[in-house]
Amino acid sequence: MSAMKIKRGDTVKVIAGKDCNAEGKVISVDIKKHRVTVEGVNMITKHAKPSQANPNGGIIQKEAPIDISNVMLVFKGKPTRVGFKMEGDRKVRFAKATGEVID
Repeated sequence: MSAMKIKRGDTVKVIAGKDCNAEGKVISVDIKKHRVTVEGVNMITKHAKPSQANPNGGIIQKEAPIDISNVMLVFKGKPTRVGFKMEGDRKVRFAKATGEVID
């Protein structure tokens, strides 16, 4: 399996779907299912029964995961594709739009 180009904490822009053009921070990445959860994007309504954690229950708004192919990394304010290259003995991500190393 190849390395994931999007990591937790990255800022991404949604490029397809109902939340197109929305930006947010990546909360979690599911490597096996190729899905990411983005803060404030793809909100769903969940009806929760009362529990110890939520004594009142009720209707909860939460983020649902979206496919990783529908998001694009935002680097220095611009959406860009991501590539990998070797820098010395380290494998690093770089922005294909500018060629700069991301991390």
